[in-house]
Amino acid sequence: MTYISSEQLLGRARQVIESEAKAIRDLKNQLTEDIAKIVEAILTCEGHVLVAGAGTCWAIAERFAHLLACCGTPALFINAANAIHGGSGSITDKDIVYVISKGGQTGELNKFVQIAKDRGARIIAQTEKPDSPLGRLSDVIYHIVAPEEVDPYGMIATGSSLVNAAACDALCILLLELRGYTKDQFGRTHPGGAVGEKLRKNQES
Repeated sequence: MTYISSEQLLGRARQVIESEAKAIRDLKNQLTEDIAKIVEAILTCEGHVLVAGAGTCWAIAERFAHLLACCGTPALFINAANAIHGGSGSITDKDIVYVISKGGQTGELNKFVQIAKDRGARIIAQTEKPDSPLGRLSDVIYHIVAPEEVDPYGMIATGSSLVNAAACDALCILLLELRGYTKDQFGRTHPGGAVGEKLRKNQES
């Protein structure tokens, strides 16, 4: 193991943070008016938004589903690998299936998406590759590309996971604002923990 001074470690850590921050700042330049199609589709969804992903995108998908629900959009994370063993029977033609996949090549995800599509669900893909198998199965694409240098070896999804999370956050805030979803409404769905306690104290004061 090569010796690295604390000063060098600190400097490198700051470089990593700056690189990731820049990738997120630059994300705004990627967004197009296609975001309106995605927001409209979710806003008018009569069922649930079912969010799926694999690998690091699994974690981003779980986070996105949770935040959508917090922001007034009925949403759930769905395990695509399990869903192709029968769980996909819960999907209806009123639902949206929202899939996060960097390359759009993951076999179990795409098999799951095909089943969801056959059941009448609308498909939204958040991906770097619109021409991938996932992209071709989708009704709407959220084209999000993270710079390769933001990830170690261009493969380990450190910075790119933050870029995809930020892209999801933009949707959550737009939907929250368009729904007119209030703090009181949020309080009724999140009565637990420190957040719930803070909301109760605010209401009592």
